[in-house]
Amino acid sequence: MPISKLLSEIPDSYFGKTMGRKVVHGPLPLINMAVGIPDGETPKVIVDEFINAIQKTENQKYGAFHGKDAFKQAIVDFYKRHYDVTLDKEEEVCILFGTKNGLVELPLCVVEPDDYVLLPNPGYTDYLAGVLLARAKPYSLELTSENHYLPIWDNVEDEIIDKTKLIYLTYPNNPTGSVASKQFFDDTINKFKNSQTNIVHDFAYSAFGFDKKNPSILQSEGAKDTAIEVYSLSKGYNMSGYRVGFAVGNKEMIAALKKYQTHTHAGMFGALQDASTVALNECDDFLIKQNEIFKNRRNKFEASLREANLPFEPMKGGIFLWLQTPPNYDGEAFVEYLLKEQSILVAPGIPFGDNGKNYVRISLALSDSELSEGASRLQELAHLYK
Repeated sequence: MPISKLLSEIPDSYFGKTMGRKVVHGPLPLINMAVGIPDGETPKVIVDEFINAIQKTENQKYGAFHGKDAFKQAIVDFYKRHYDVTLDKEEEVCILFGTKNGLVELPLCVVEPDDYVLLPNPGYTDYLAGVLLARAKPYSLELTSENHYLPIWDNVEDEIIDKTKLIYLTYPNNPTGSVASKQFFDDTINKFKNSQTNIVHDFAYSAFGFDKKNPSILQSEGAKDTAIEVYSLSKGYNMSGYRVGFAVGNKEMIAALKKYQTHTHAGMFGALQDASTVALNECDDFLIKQNEIFKNRRNKFEASLREANLPFEPMKGGIFLWLQTPPNYDGEAFVEYLLKEQSILVAPGIPFGDNGKNYVRISLALSDSELSEGASRLQELAHLYK
């Protein structure tokens, strides 16, 4: 089959090749804790609007390439209400067909071949594809447990910083469950605001902050001079199948994304926009409930692991827990052991970067009964850690 040299040099997407595959496991019923697909239903008010909107004649035809005014205004109002951030709906908002699309497209829009792009290690696996498609150079932004998985900018060599055109950040962090403070964002913006380096903050798990609300990077003074933020409706609203998100912030990066999309898309389905408008305008209470559900799950699951003295990173936000592997196991070997011995499927840490070699990622996007059973099975493995 013909394939371009460029595409052949890009590794397969980890989740693209694993989601939906047949899993061979032990005799117990399988518990799939590998994928972060929220287990709850989309709020009825959103579904009802979607059903109604499908029947509208205007939504059965081409719409405006860059989205409906009502949806863009809902995004502006949402950011003002939740983060006290003021946005221009025409120049500082770009609608995305799921945030993954925007995150992969961005390097093609804003960097040149051989520019450096800093990627969090550990961090979301699919950032790399966009960097390689742009023929840029990925560079590992080292995140460690000792610094709560926040980068230490002084540890990145000046010669690397000088060549860096884009930095990816993501908090709450996938896969570690760590969070960032406003002070961290303030310091980051201050460091890069007068440089050639731009920042994209992946805010996909914004709804899940268990000790306090997660800050937006755009709340930091001067942030829009150098940063955009990518927001997802998938997790907070149980809308992962709808594939709706948006980018907000720096006008130049937003304009570049929008120009790129005019060549690759002909506008988002109007009914999706109408349903998403209702989500942003009318479902603030649902976001609070969603956060409480996952906070309670976090509390119970972590308590079970502590009871068995299993080592893990404290989960401050998001929907994933970062579990250390036993001695003599790397993440991939431990995944196979869990499947064979406990019929538990988790994600190995290595696809998220080599700093994840001795970890596995556990999703809490399961029913309480499945999480309780999964925790009980993991407790039986305490002997492996001795």
